[in-house]
Amino acid sequence: MARTTSGRRVRWDDSQREQLMAGVQRRFLYGDKAMLAQIWLAKGATVPKHVHPAEQLSYIVEGALRLRLGDDLSEVHDVRAGEVLVIPSNVPHEATALEDTYDLDVFSPPREDWIKGQDAYLRGR
Repeated sequence: MARTTSGRRVRWDDSQREQLMAGVQRRFLYGDKAMLAQIWLAKGATVPKHVHPAEQLSYIVEGALRLRLGDDLSEVHDVRAGEVLVIPSNVPHEATALEDTYDLDVFSPPREDWIKGQDAYLRGR
């Protein structure tokens, strides 16, 4: 039996960066089972503690992030350009940019809160 495929090609520059809280911008795309996000953080910007059911892989392309994990945020990882941190699903975490940072994040499954615009923690609300 022949398998039918249908791919989707996306050019990042065809979509605008979304301005979130001060010092944080993003754009993302998603399929049925995964999401890819570009995130830019200005030095000193902090994404507050949050949790989600998606597993997260954070690859730092440029700059450095301090990621704190766990209920009490006591597990600390300084992740620099060329490094990846895997954050398991349902683990509370926060991030602070140690430098101006460009980060690529992969989520599985896709973040429904982002898709539906229910991510007030990123919008400073």
